[in-house]
Amino acid sequence: MSNKKIISITSTSHCDKVLSQATYTIIDFYADWCGPCKTISPVFNSLADKESKPGRIQFAKVDVDAVQDVARKYSVSAMPTFLVIKSNSVIETIRGANPSALTAAVRKAVNDAARGPGGSGTAFQSKGYTLGSSSQPSQSVNDGGFAGLQRMMTGNGGLGDILVRFFALYFISLFTFDSYRAAEESPFNVRGRR
Repeated sequence: MSNKKIISITSTSHCDKVLSQATYTIIDFYADWCGPCKTISPVFNSLADKESKPGRIQFAKVDVDAVQDVARKYSVSAMPTFLVIKSNSVIETIRGANPSALTAAVRKAVNDAARGPGGSGTAFQSKGYTLGSSSQPSQSVNDGGFAGLQRMMTGNGGLGDILVRFFALYFISLFTFDSYRAAEESPFNVRGRR
């Protein structure tokens, strides 16, 4: 392993120490005899070169044959397996040599880490309240006369969203033998999401 930005994990205690050094740790579980591991290794090395940020994003490798305890701890059963770990919690798992999935997961972590310690920035997402009112959100200065109607039509859960879901479920159930089961398993099913 020639990349100096990738930490080679040697034990469970070493893994715990490494995880405490950055917000995100991307770990490559590999084996020397694994062909797909060797195939995706240059992609992992390139991502480590470009995206490593001390204290925020770090990259590590675990040889599953040499450090079996760590592989067992994370229930790794296929090689390669990539884990994206944030604050000791696995938030994403990529099994197999899938460069696009690995790159997407790393970019997602990089973008989140770039936002800083607040993470996702959910603290100030509301539209705010008018002074003297406890229940009325303030209207933006740039909102036109039809802004409320436009938000109702285009927002998630708005009329447009409801119509798309209705027609999607209708057509899915129309062209199947078991329409009830097809509607239940559809990605447009709202009942399973709440």
